[in-house]
This record gives sequence, structure tokens and C-alpha cells, in this order.
Amino acid sequence: MTVEATSARGPETLPQVVIRFAGDSGDGMQLVGDRFTELSAMFGNDLATLPDFPAEIRAPAGTIAGVSAFQVHISDHDIVTPGDTPNVLVAMNPAALKANLRDLAPGSTLLINADTFEQRNLDKAGYAQNPLNDGSLAAFRVYEIPMTSITVEATKPLGVKPRDAERSKNFFALGLICWMYTRPTEPLVDWIKKRFASRPEVFEANVAAFRAGFNFGETAELFDHAFEIKPAPLPPGEYRQITGNVALSYGLVAAAQAAKLPLFYASYPITPASDILHELSKLKNFGVKTLQAEDEISAAGIAIGAAFAGNLAITGTSGPGVDLKSEAVGLAVSLELPMIVIDVQRGGPSTGLPTKTEQADLLLAMYGRHGEAPLPIVAASSPSDCFAAAFEAARIAIKYRTPVMLLTDGYLANGAEPWVLPDVDALPDISVPFATEPNHGDEFWPYLRDPETLARPWAIPGTPGLMHRVGGIEKEDGTGNISYDPENHDRMTRLRAAKVAGIANDIPLVDVDDPGGADFLVLSWGGTWGATTEATRRIRLRGKLIAHAHLRHLNPFPRDLGEVLHRYSKVLVPELNLGQLSKLVRAEFLVDAQSYTRVAGVPFHAAEIENKILEMMQS
Repeated sequence: MTVEATSARGPETLPQVVIRFAGDSGDGMQLVGDRFTELSAMFGNDLATLPDFPAEIRAPAGTIAGVSAFQVHISDHDIVTPGDTPNVLVAMNPAALKANLRDLAPGSTLLINADTFEQRNLDKAGYAQNPLNDGSLAAFRVYEIPMTSITVEATKPLGVKPRDAERSKNFFALGLICWMYTRPTEPLVDWIKKRFASRPEVFEANVAAFRAGFNFGETAELFDHAFEIKPAPLPPGEYRQITGNVALSYGLVAAAQAAKLPLFYASYPITPASDILHELSKLKNFGVKTLQAEDEISAAGIAIGAAFAGNLAITGTSGPGVDLKSEAVGLAVSLELPMIVIDVQRGGPSTGLPTKTEQADLLLAMYGRHGEAPLPIVAASSPSDCFAAAFEAARIAIKYRTPVMLLTDGYLANGAEPWVLPDVDALPDISVPFATEPNHGDEFWPYLRDPETLARPWAIPGTPGLMHRVGGIEKEDGTGNISYDPENHDRMTRLRAAKVAGIANDIPLVDVDDPGGADFLVLSWGGTWGATTEATRRIRLRGKLIAHAHLRHLNPFPRDLGEVLHRYSKVLVPELNLGQLSKLVRAEFLVDAQSYTRVAGVPFHAAEIENKILEMMQS
């Protein structure tokens, strides 16, 4: 890796920076944001990202609705969030500026593609006057750079048409940012060459634009100097950058290998869960089978059939798909077969905000089936933690023969961070034996239960002597025969509930981060882990005592959760919903858990939770 010289003064060292690339959905902001993230990961920085996709599939170019953004936080120390506010905004057009300016603090840096601030684009973005001329940006450090025209000029010797050359302007912006923050450049050039190997004219144009942006930073004399964020002292190990959906996919494959089972994944495309199907479809060499079903209902039914046939069966979706799968999930509860239902939560209700994040499916996961149909719920806390959460969901499903709901969200699914590769040989063996012999004299009873787990035997169809009946009509305890007996239904309902409740004895106690003497607890779950962790760190830097507990298992709760909650006089539950976890813990443990909620389609800022804690401490 090489880094070209920056300036006579040399780079200024910074502990961290938050950069946001923003432009039209066709401007390649996700691409260059991801490339900058990859370069920073190779450089050794800790990092966290927040991609922001437009909800409209084909929003009119140049409009607010079509703005796409990618935020990345890089640092020389441990970080847990993609940053509250950007220090640098790269705005490729007026709409990108208008959509993102409200998130910037005074003194932030704006790198603006001045070529796009013409009247037609200003009108599309809803500007009455040009913000470059009306003084509205006086609070910021503004650099007006003709990115498009420089890109066109840089690619002219290659014979690239101006219209085609304009498409490379995102690489000009990336080159400029790489100069500003002394990123290694040769890996990026190598990547461009590989990515566009079949289109040499595109490769050459993108490289020319990238180098033009880098050289502009070096020679334009707009900037006093470049900056440097040194590598972070991360724990030893082999790292890679990973998104939540990819980590979850790897966790499922690892679990299937540890369970000695083939993996079968059935789903219907839905944002933001579709990448799980895409990723798993690449892993056929690990015995993975994937199927894109015609709809959500059939995907769930197919997964149930795969579980019946002895597979680690998974179906994945987002909130609207869980609605449609609910009857089939109830069937899986009745059949008592291992299955994982992945819910990558997004803004709702109905179609809601397809590309935005939310945590509003917890009560759906708990109760979104008719009848008494409890199932375990596991939630991931960060992009890389999706690996461990997926593995844990599979362990519970297989051991207890039950469908498990695995919750992530749009922020975790698309966000990225460094992930230390696990020692696969150290992963536990989570395999269970299939039934091979009759278990009641010379008969096979499918609902004779393990006395410890209450799990029923798992018999593969076609095993000699193990013919048995499954279906949605209530079964007789033990024999599995159809039964309409009231006492039997009561007994089976309670047995299924007791099986799920008993999982509490097989999961860790609450891990409470308490420095000692705290009387205030913040209780978080899912993707709020990062912002809550950062907020509690800031509170402690103020010299105040604060405790933090984060829940992975949401049904059943850890068996000591009630005891933990009653230790504190104040409990705050931050959630991206209207208070769903707080309702559950208030009802279950009769504690005065206070909600702090937001349903804006974006993750919490750490400062928001910090301010709420301070407000409650003073009350």
C-alpha cells in the first residue's frame, strides 16, 4: 500500500472523523462510501457505517426523495456508533445538500460539487435562492469544487464522452477524500481494475477521475494540509469489514456446520432482508440450498417442510413478511420443529419506510400469532454481532425443537464494522441426534418429551418404523394422534409454553456494566446497543454513575432480569418504537421502566440518550 505525499506541512493527526457522502441515487455514493470504508479497514482504523438509501425505487433525479447517502466513522480508538453528526459532508448536488445540512454542526466542512448548482437543480431541490450565494452556509467551511467539469476534463484524453465521463465524478470525490485523510490509494486502483475488468474504458475513466480528485487536493491550495487518523489498537486477530446481513449469513452457515445439518433458506425478496438470500446463494459449497419463493407464505411453508425433512431451515423477511408468515409460524410452533424466522425490521406499518430502520416488531415477534403460540426471540446488537446472534438462534431452535425469531434491523443489516474472524474449531457442537428407533415399546410416539428440555424427538420422514403424523390440528400428548380433548389441549398448550420458558435456564444471566454504586440503569436491546454504550461512556466521563444492561434474549428473558431491574431506582429503556420492551418489563416485573422512544427511521444519536439520562438524573 502506498500513500502519496500530502503537503509540505504534513498531515494533522486527528483521533476520529465522521464523513458523509451524499448525492443522487445514481451518483454512486454507496459505492464510494463502501470503498472508503474498505480502505480505512485495511489501514487499521476502527470504523462504523450508516448507509442511507432512498425509499423510492426510481425517484426523479435531483430531488430530495432521490438522495442517497453513506456515513462512515473512522477512528484511532474503539468506537460503537457511526457518529452522531458528520464532520465532513460531500454534497454532489443541491438536493443532497438540503437533505443533509440539518445534521451538521457549525464549523463542519462542506465539499460541494459546484457544477450542479444550476437553476434547474436548485428548483428540483426546492431552493428559492442558491445557497452558495445567499449566506445560508456561513456557519460552515465551504469548498466549492467543480467536480463534474474536472472529471470530464481529466477523462477527455481517454476519448470518453462527456455524458459517460460525468458518471465517474463519484471517484473524483473519493480521490479528494482519500487525499484529505491520507488513505492508501493503490488498493482502490486495483479494486477498480478488477471491478471493471470487462470494460476497460470505464476502468480508465474511473481511475483518471480518482487520481484527478486526489491531485486536486494536493495542488489546489484550498486546504492548509491533509489529516491522518492512525490505526486503532484493536485486539489481536484476523479482521475483515462486514455488514450485518453478511455476518448473519455466515452465522447461519457456521451453525449448520456445527449442527452437522444441511442449511435450507427460503425467502421472498424484501428490503432490507434480500441480501441474506443473495449471500447464502453464493455458499453452495457448504451444503447451502436457497430458494426464492413466489410469496412470503410459501417461503414459510417451504421452510417448515425443510425442517420436517431434517434441515436447518430458515426463512427471512422484514415486518410485512412476518405478518404474512404468521399462520405458518403458528404451524411450526404446533409441529415443534426447529426453524429460524429472520425479521430485519424496517419502518412501518404496512409498506411504511422500506429502506429505513426501526425496532417496532418486538411485540409482533412476541404475540403475532393467533392462539397461545410462544417462541424464543433473539436479537443482534451490532453488524458483527449478527454472526453470534444467528448461531445462538440456531442452537436454541435445534436443541428445543422450536421456531425461533431472530431480530435485526435495517441499520444493523446494512451497517458495517470490523469483525474478527472466529476460530471455527472453537465453535460448540450443537448437533442433536435424529430419532432412529421406536421409543414406546414397538411404537414411535412423536410427542414423548426429553425430561430436561421438553423437546420432542426429531424423526426424519421415511425412517423405518417411525411413521408419525404432523399437522396443525392439536395432537395428543405422547402419541401425536389428533385430539379434541379439552384437558389434552390445555396440557399441550402449557407444555409448549413451559418448553420456551425453560430456555431461561440455558441462557446467560444479564451482563450488567455497572462501575459500582450506580442507582440508574439503562436497558437496551437490538441495534440501540451502540448509541446506548456511547451515551453511558459520556455520562461516566462527566463523573456520574450509570449502569447499562443489554438484552440479547427477549423471550424468555434472562432468569435474573427482574432481580437486576429492582436494584435500581431509575430504569431507562431507549427504543426505536413507542415503548415495546418497556411495556414487557413493566408488565413482567412491575418496575417503573421509563421509555425513551424515536420512530424517525434513523438510529439514535448517542447525544440524545445522553441528554435524556441527564434529564432524568436531575429530576
